[in-house]
Amino acid sequence: MRDPYEVLGVPRSASAAAIKSAYRKLAKKHHPDSNKGDPKAAERFAEINSANEILGDEDKRKQFDRGEIDAEGKPRFQGFPGGGGPRGRTGPGGFESYTFRSGGAGGPGGGAFEDILNSMFGGGMRGARPGAGGGAQFEFDTGGIGLDLDVNVAMSVSLEESAKGGEKRVRLPTGKELNVKIPAGVTEGQQIRLRGQGESAHGHPPGDLLITINIAPHPFFKVEGTDLRIDLPVTLYEAVLGGKVRVPTLGNAVELSVPKNTSSGRTFRLKGKGLPKAGGTGDLFVTIRIMLPDGNDTELEALMEKWRDQHPYNPRSGLG
Repeated sequence: MRDPYEVLGVPRSASAAAIKSAYRKLAKKHHPDSNKGDPKAAERFAEINSANEILGDEDKRKQFDRGEIDAEGKPRFQGFPGGGGPRGRTGPGGFESYTFRSGGAGGPGGGAFEDILNSMFGGGMRGARPGAGGGAQFEFDTGGIGLDLDVNVAMSVSLEESAKGGEKRVRLPTGKELNVKIPAGVTEGQQIRLRGQGESAHGHPPGDLLITINIAPHPFFKVEGTDLRIDLPVTLYEAVLGGKVRVPTLGNAVELSVPKNTSSGRTFRLKGKGLPKAGGTGDLFVTIRIMLPDGNDTELEALMEKWRDQHPYNPRSGLG
């Protein structure tokens, strides 16, 4: 994944508010529902959400800036304390093999160094054998030691993908890419296990790939268990006169009949328009928000002044 600052188009000195604003603009622009003819929209949307998961979290952002985690939120290898320790090279399966060299069987400190290593690793060192330059090369004996060959990766999916399921491509730390089937109704933190797709090592069965699901924040839906909530903007005349207004859902948009004289804050429930759950589907709760037109409107102001003088009322009378 690219640098999250580059993905969101913000400098490293950007404030939290600037990052939040950049994320919202990009999420709205690249949301799959707004780019149904673009097959790469979902990929860009997921990349934007992944970048926001790093930069939108103060602790993760600091860890990334210090180089402790990468752009996917995975810990970076920091090396051995003090810069010492064994020197490694990449071997089969992406593992690093480490070679310890002593001054030779008869050299100064040779036996003592081997004793130290054996005490450190519980006798899990094979005997010394001649190495290049006349030194002694020691190897770890993995007999009886279980190797953890499982690979853990995180995958960010949209709310729509978590509800409907689908297929998504995931990139492993080794560079390998796989198409992963996302089951409908997958939840935050749930793991998908792909057997035999982890690391491999000679003499051991291959490990598994464990994919932890992260559900990206949605531009306008809020998740409450299997229910969804949305604030629906309506005009002043729609609230006063009533009428049918269009409401987005995770599927096709539906029409909601708004009664006359509907106050801002009134909530309506649309049954079965939430997220999948055992034995059914959650609901969608729609809260009305009356929005006035931008800027000054002299006609509206004159109308409200006339209404105030002829029909005064106090909605706060019960507050004391």
